[in-house]
Amino acid sequence: MAHKEHKKGLHPRNPHNKRYDFPELIKSLPKLGDYVFENKYDELSIDFANAEAVLCLNKALLAHFYNIKKWSIPEGYLCPPIPGRADYLHYIADLLAEFNDKKIPTGKNIKGLDVGIGSNCIYPIVGNSVYGWSFVGSDIEKESLESSESIIASNDSLVGNVECRLQLNHDSIFTGIIKEDDRFDFTLCNPPFHRSQKEAEAGSKRKVQNLTKQLIDKASLNFGGKKNELWCKGGEVSFVKAMIKQSKRFGKNCFWFSTIVSKKDNLPYIYEAIDKIKPVEYDTIEMQHGQKISRIVIWTFLTKEEQQEWASKW
Repeated sequence: MAHKEHKKGLHPRNPHNKRYDFPELIKSLPKLGDYVFENKYDELSIDFANAEAVLCLNKALLAHFYNIKKWSIPEGYLCPPIPGRADYLHYIADLLAEFNDKKIPTGKNIKGLDVGIGSNCIYPIVGNSVYGWSFVGSDIEKESLESSESIIASNDSLVGNVECRLQLNHDSIFTGIIKEDDRFDFTLCNPPFHRSQKEAEAGSKRKVQNLTKQLIDKASLNFGGKKNELWCKGGEVSFVKAMIKQSKRFGKNCFWFSTIVSKKDNLPYIYEAIDKIKPVEYDTIEMQHGQKISRIVIWTFLTKEEQQEWASKW
């Protein structure tokens, strides 16, 4: 397995590489101006520990960069950091380009499966806006899917390009979602990170303390997310191992399976699980956002000949 060379900072094509241009963002969403202030470094900023301010910033980013004019999520659901989410898709685009004469394949013929689309629909929004790709998004929670469906229906660019599917079996990831005649060029997943609610609350507490530089007794999860977004039994390793095991059955339905792995210490367990299913190829791509480094683990069951034949249809 060849380990991709780590690049410092966000992907070169990521439009969020620079500091937020708040005056421009306020033009796209005037309401953001209510939360912008000059910090002690004489720079414009918002209070990143304020859930309402972060939600408003997300709305502005989506309007300004991705032409999404109507976007909201139910109270208490995960408000995702858009720069990091966008990075994942840009690296997937690079991966596909390796099989397309170094050109990123674009258009709705390229189809992704977002495992855990959540209430925010972020990956399909970015992937469709930047590359014109189409998506299927799955989730185990009906309310999350209803929220994403509302976002899709409210934005013409997404209508007909993003389909939501409810996962009825909470022990399944791909079964019940991938149909026999489905053909996905890639799958995406940002798995539940924590192993319990207690661990998730401790993580949110650390996050808010880091943002505010103040000690607090308890942090709200209101931009941390709901249970299935944040934690599951066994945490990240357990979820990803189950995904890897189940992927083999659908090895000819997907070109590249992929998932985020947040903790480097989890990689040996994940590689061990991948080795058991004997894919043709697997790899790891590193991403960095600020001080945080995360990884995309990718694997495929297609032979070299099948990969070429698949890509020839792009």
